[in-house]
Amino acid sequence: MRDALERFLDRMERGAGRSPHTIRGYRRDLEALLDGVEARHRRPPALADFSVMEIRVLLADLFPDHAPASLARALSAIRSFGEFLRSEGLLADNPATLVRRPKQSQTLPVALPVEDVKAMIDGPPALTDDALGRRDRALLEVLYGAGLRVSEAVGLDLEDLRWEGGELTLRVREGKGRKDRAVPLGTRGAAAIDAYLRRRDRLGGDKGDPKALFRSRRGGRLSPRSAREMVYRRCLATGARTRVGPHGLRHSFATHLLESGCDLRTIQQLLGHASLSTTQRYTHLDLGKVAAIYERAHPRAHLRRGASGEPERG
Repeated sequence: MRDALERFLDRMERGAGRSPHTIRGYRRDLEALLDGVEARHRRPPALADFSVMEIRVLLADLFPDHAPASLARALSAIRSFGEFLRSEGLLADNPATLVRRPKQSQTLPVALPVEDVKAMIDGPPALTDDALGRRDRALLEVLYGAGLRVSEAVGLDLEDLRWEGGELTLRVREGKGRKDRAVPLGTRGAAAIDAYLRRRDRLGGDKGDPKALFRSRRGGRLSPRSAREMVYRRCLATGARTRVGPHGLRHSFATHLLESGCDLRTIQQLLGHASLSTTQRYTHLDLGKVAAIYERAHPRAHLRRGASGEPERG
């Protein structure tokens, strides 16, 4: 079964165009299944071991330390592998389809108030004006101003910047096999990028990564972990009401756009969501905000009033 697993992962990467992050997740979950079988039976896992019982044992082992979303992701990987085995004629059917998905909790995204995000980027304690400080400000502007995932932000290359006059558009790489998307960055974000680029070469000098937009202190490409830690530190330093990481800034980006009346389809495109249902998680505005947006946006929301102050008909 391990040989079949390698062929499956190779097909996922080459044929299905899944991202490296997805492939790593699939490998981790599926190797956990095979390792469990091998440990219990003290022999290499065989195709016959791909059964409802073994899948349920794995999920039961994962249950105490993993969230429902993690269990659902593991089952999704197992189902995909089972379908591969069936399509290859190695199994008569896919037993993973008989295992029920774990119940998902409907948690709302965490979004910071606008003033908290502003304090993180502009407020005290002020970011330093050296290369690292300018890099951090530019990265915060990209995470919040463009709503990028942290992996997308640190994956930006210099060639992904599209300048037209004073306006800047980012080319975001969607992963192997998927179409890249273009995301605009506001004037403040563009100014922060420009200021950082003036001192970028001080990070690593001639030995620094020539392509990477965001460099580490030593000049290599900034890692998602380092970017995440920077956001956490900045969040705590400025006294934000909720401690968030880069994904919290992405949630804030989407929520603040929605609160300002931006339509879901546009937000979906900016975030790079394949399905509108994913974007709809951001529709957790309170009734007061919904009413305010309605009053501002709908042409029939306001009654005309006559000289007496009474509403006019028609």
